[in-house]
Amino acid sequence: MKPQRMLRMGPAEISCRARQEASKWIDRLVDPHRRSLEASIPTERADQWVDEMGRHFFSGAGEPGVPALLREGLPESAHRIVAAADKVLEKRFDLLGYRDLSFGDPIDWHLDPVAKRQAPLRHWTLLDPLDVATVGDNKVVWELNRHQWLVGLGQAYRLTGDERYSRMFADTIRNWLQANPPGMGINWSSSLEVAFRLISWCWALALFRGSAALTADLRAVLLGGVAAHAARVERYLSHYFSPNTHLTGEALGLFYAGTVFPGMPGARRWRSLAADILIREAERQILPDGVYMEQATCYQRYTAEIYLHFVILAERNGFAVPDGVIRRLERLLDALLVFRRPDGSLPQIGDADGGWLLPLEPRRPDDGRGVFGPAAVVLKRGDYAWASDPLTPEVAWLLGTGGVQRFAALETAPPAQKPSRLLPDGGYAVMRSDWSREADQIILDVGPLGCQISGGHGHADLLSLQCSFRGQPYVVDPGTFRYGADGGWRSHYRGTAAHSTVDIDGAGQAVPRGPFQWASRPAASLVHWESTVGRDVAVGEHRAYCRLADPVIHRRQVILEKGRHCIVVDDLDGRAEHRIDLRFQFAPMSVTLDAGLWARATRNARAGVIVHALATVPLKASLLEGETDPRQGWISSHYGDHQPAPLLLYSTVARLPVRIITLLIPTDDPLGPLPTVSALLENGALVGALLDGSREIRLTEMS
Repeated sequence: MKPQRMLRMGPAEISCRARQEASKWIDRLVDPHRRSLEASIPTERADQWVDEMGRHFFSGAGEPGVPALLREGLPESAHRIVAAADKVLEKRFDLLGYRDLSFGDPIDWHLDPVAKRQAPLRHWTLLDPLDVATVGDNKVVWELNRHQWLVGLGQAYRLTGDERYSRMFADTIRNWLQANPPGMGINWSSSLEVAFRLISWCWALALFRGSAALTADLRAVLLGGVAAHAARVERYLSHYFSPNTHLTGEALGLFYAGTVFPGMPGARRWRSLAADILIREAERQILPDGVYMEQATCYQRYTAEIYLHFVILAERNGFAVPDGVIRRLERLLDALLVFRRPDGSLPQIGDADGGWLLPLEPRRPDDGRGVFGPAAVVLKRGDYAWASDPLTPEVAWLLGTGGVQRFAALETAPPAQKPSRLLPDGGYAVMRSDWSREADQIILDVGPLGCQISGGHGHADLLSLQCSFRGQPYVVDPGTFRYGADGGWRSHYRGTAAHSTVDIDGAGQAVPRGPFQWASRPAASLVHWESTVGRDVAVGEHRAYCRLADPVIHRRQVILEKGRHCIVVDDLDGRAEHRIDLRFQFAPMSVTLDAGLWARATRNARAGVIVHALATVPLKASLLEGETDPRQGWISSHYGDHQPAPLLLYSTVARLPVRIITLLIPTDDPLGPLPTVSALLENGALVGALLDGSREIRLTEMS
């Protein structure tokens, strides 16, 4: 560890890190076989704990009426679950953005089949999970070893009674334990991954209860594994390594073990420690406006899942969760509701790894319905039920038939709050015409690059835009693609040039330092916000380019004239000549350039957006899609997968100050005649545009 970092540590951090380093040294000295024997559970005790777990666990996992309810009420969901389980029986896996992966037969638990790398079976403290040359992409290896697909096998068993699923489960557990002795290999190197696997094993035990394959000796071995996993998590909690969703996910794993199996020797301690962490971290990680602290919507969804499981499991076992935690969870979900696009999807902001805490239904990573459904029941919120629309199978699996009845009794309605909202702590202005599926929505980033602790999951996307018109997303975030070293793609996707904002001299707003760090972390700030029934205005600025030899300030004004158009005004303030690149990254669709700097973005013959930029300096318009030198025109909707998508670039080289106005106008006739457009000038300054010689679009000047 760097000396400068050690000087910034307090006594508590120094003590924690010293204890963990001592534990690592001791763990390396203990023979893995001996640790395995120490983790075994007597058969009689294991039988008792499994028999009793029903009253401690989520009601839907063991309730007899749930499979019939799903088969009859949600047959498509039941079919998807069984189809996914059938694929697993063939040892073919859909993980993250990858499809039909094979890890061999028997399964090689240390293999990344994409990079064709096999992590060595060394003690986890001697492995670097970010060393791609040695281990491949740890995300791929870990996703397999989370064993969440075992939960899918258990669901399929409950839906069909087919013992093929339970035999696959039993064989998997025995094979995994033999191939992964405690502490050995990459699958013990992350406390979060250990906790997620522990959670999966708890669910599998509940779902396979009554199966012939769940023999007495397998129950004993599996519960010994749960105890070993919980002990590993407890020793190496991410208090200071990754005090984000790593820490809360690890705490949830401990809460599972300590609550579901209260007879385990460490159960009371695990439960108390976990609850303390989850209660404290709710206040720290969920900002007052409900935005998750790392500026990443994927991890905001993760956090909602973690706290929903905590609240449900606590209530089931008579543990009172403080009102403050419930309020923070509601704020978190309210912010997700604000971010939610009119088409129901969640936009990408910051990093996204595409995973789930517990995927009880095969879903796209931007599908938040599986979170809103249970939240509607737990928090008695009809607007969450509206966002779920309709009932989701997660409600049944987590809350049983009683939860389904409570969901049906809710009065489903759009949120009562205004459709446009400023999230000042997270740093987002969200403009929306209304709550309908045909609404216009603009998301403007006016906050920092990442959270105060670390910018690891933040992107250099200050003042970037995402735009939906008439219910459909047009201008979107590019996504993440991968975390590992991958020939520059990691830097590209989190860099300024991938986002819909302004880049000066190709410098980017921030310079990456490794896959999860930045040389500096600039921030945008809100200058002005107003919202009325017909019009929203947000103005933000940042000084990330003040590090240039000629400092440049970027101020962006966004005006949503609801039901009509969006105006984006970029003011670049400096003294010297600079190259200005203004980008709009579109979702996969047809985008074409027309005469006079016009662009047409077309979803179909009756839905599209026309775009035009104007300035007092010459502008050049170009379309880029799937370019690799340099990289431009790519989006990644799922981890590990990406595709070309059109990027509209307006560029110029000019002496500052410069103002560029961009009009984004939704239309029912995107292939029809384009309006004429000319600049409105006052005293030589650009103050708006004139369409078809008569329709004025005039800006409101902000001080």
